[in-house]
Amino acid sequence: MGSIEEKSSNKMFGGLQKVYTHDSSECKTKMTFGVFLPPRAENESCPVLYFLSGLTCTEQNVITKGGAQRVAAELGIIVVAPDTSPRGCNIDGEDGSYDFGSGAGFYVDATTEKWKNNYRMYSYVTEELLSVVNANFPTQPDRISIFGHSMGGHGALICALKNPGLYRSVSAFAPICNPTKCPWGDKAFSGYLGADRESWKSYDACELVKSYNGPPMQILVDQGKKDNFYVDKQLLPENLVAACTESKMEVVMRMQEDYDHSYFFIATFMEDHIRHHARLLNA
Repeated sequence: MGSIEEKSSNKMFGGLQKVYTHDSSECKTKMTFGVFLPPRAENESCPVLYFLSGLTCTEQNVITKGGAQRVAAELGIIVVAPDTSPRGCNIDGEDGSYDFGSGAGFYVDATTEKWKNNYRMYSYVTEELLSVVNANFPTQPDRISIFGHSMGGHGALICALKNPGLYRSVSAFAPICNPTKCPWGDKAFSGYLGADRESWKSYDACELVKSYNGPPMQILVDQGKKDNFYVDKQLLPENLVAACTESKMEVVMRMQEDYDHSYFFIATFMEDHIRHHARLLNA
């Protein structure tokens, strides 16, 4: 297990908001993640809630704008926020667009020649990061949950659906629900996974719901009705509701009047999501 290096530490709501880097074996580069340690973590182990961010984001967006720390401090939950992709891999084109490459790992393990050595965000999030966090912080490894926003909402959904029983709960803010059917997914999956569209289904929540056979799971989603990406059919939450209904998986889809895709929207409903996860983490 490689060592972690602390980059910053700030007192917040009685706990500590920290940022670390480490050399990642999955992504073969230095990766960054944030960890909020609630006051309770000084004396006892705590459950862990992972937050996956969206396109163009780093670990900093949710740390500074998401508003998770106050509630996490109250409830005694460690919140971990990884970066959204490898950085500085010297791959031609990695910084060429906002929705592919740097800041846009899409939480898949790439299979195309150009990207497969570094862009392994699925295995990074579901395996390596868990090991790093459990080795270095006072966690309860059997009590973890996951949520995220937009591309990270997609990431949270697929991580939970592909690993039955690993996460106690899953939720999302404005997730990309059906990436095989939207322009963002077309671009990302073509680049990372190649031309075989059948292989894309293994990273699509709407497809994964159909074959899920693990413990009963409830999916909580908040979606703003004035979200321009919702209007432009990038997110397709109705497709997720239809897939869950068909597969008899419980989904709570809350359509929020007048809210957009921003962190103003996320911060508004962050407490709801953390309390939702806390109930299931502590069950």
